[in-house]
Amino acid sequence: METTTQDLSNFTRPVGFYIRGFYAMKNTEYYFIFLAVIYVLTVVANILLMLIIWYSETLHTPKYMAVFSLAVVDVSLSSALIPKAIHMYLFDSKFVYFDACLAQLFFVDYFASMEAFALCVLAYDRLIAIYFPLRSNTLNTNCKMMLVIIVSWSIPFIIDVVMVALIPPLAYCKSTIVNSFFCDHGPVFKIACGDYSPNWFMASFTTVALYFVPFGFIAVTYLFIIYAILRIASSEGRWKAFKTCSSHLILVAIFFVPFFVTYIVAWANVNIDTDTRIINTSLSASIPPLLNPIIYSLKTEEILEQIKKHLNLKKNCTQQLISHHCSLQLQTPL
Repeated sequence: METTTQDLSNFTRPVGFYIRGFYAMKNTEYYFIFLAVIYVLTVVANILLMLIIWYSETLHTPKYMAVFSLAVVDVSLSSALIPKAIHMYLFDSKFVYFDACLAQLFFVDYFASMEAFALCVLAYDRLIAIYFPLRSNTLNTNCKMMLVIIVSWSIPFIIDVVMVALIPPLAYCKSTIVNSFFCDHGPVFKIACGDYSPNWFMASFTTVALYFVPFGFIAVTYLFIIYAILRIASSEGRWKAFKTCSSHLILVAIFFVPFFVTYIVAWANVNIDTDTRIINTSLSASIPPLLNPIIYSLKTEEILEQIKKHLNLKKNCTQQLISHHCSLQLQTPL
């Protein structure tokens, strides 16, 4: 591998990296075609959800601002990960230039952590709505929700910038082959020579700050939510309050359970072959963005009502156009 040396910094920077991908799995092109289908469905589903929220004035509320933010994150995460991976393996273009690798590393990690923070924002919205039902309209306005979303986007950005900034000073004197299907943070810094303990520390800090802390925040909010629900006198009221949280709880489980399983397995030093790890990582990063808009569309009455409303409007417009066309034909002399 050709390298360029910077004398002032006394380290060796590679021109780029080779993304090794699967070791022994055969017919991998079919798997990446499967990922391509998931990507198309993810983009279509999330864009439709965003359009419904954007054009429905009744959905211009703090809750659906948070849902809209989650949809943006879903599209961004899928776009940062899947198209490049598909291009690499279907067209056998596995070499990635150093700066391009860092860019992909940053955006994939950033939007993955943003997924966790977007779920936090939704938990915050549910907490205000259920724990402070009489004051929710004043405690959680659109302006305040926008501020919360901006903060939730800023914190992961700062942390991930620092994490990526620790990669360029590393020396790569032995290998430039990344044992993953994209420029993954861990596999990238682990093939460096010399001391990469700062990268280890930053990876651990990032995991705790951007995943464990958000999950802890969500857990605490639901303790308060459960307490508030139990104080509701009628069983019908308790069920209605819980139902408003069901969509969010499903999204939290879909996102965090695979992540924690992967982390626990890595922490326990259980040896998993690269092919299995790649499949687990790719599915855990691509399936939640696909399921999020589907679950919210099917489990949220306001979204269902808007979908039905738009479908009925389209149906009525079509019938009116047909009726108008037929009347014109009847009026036209033979």
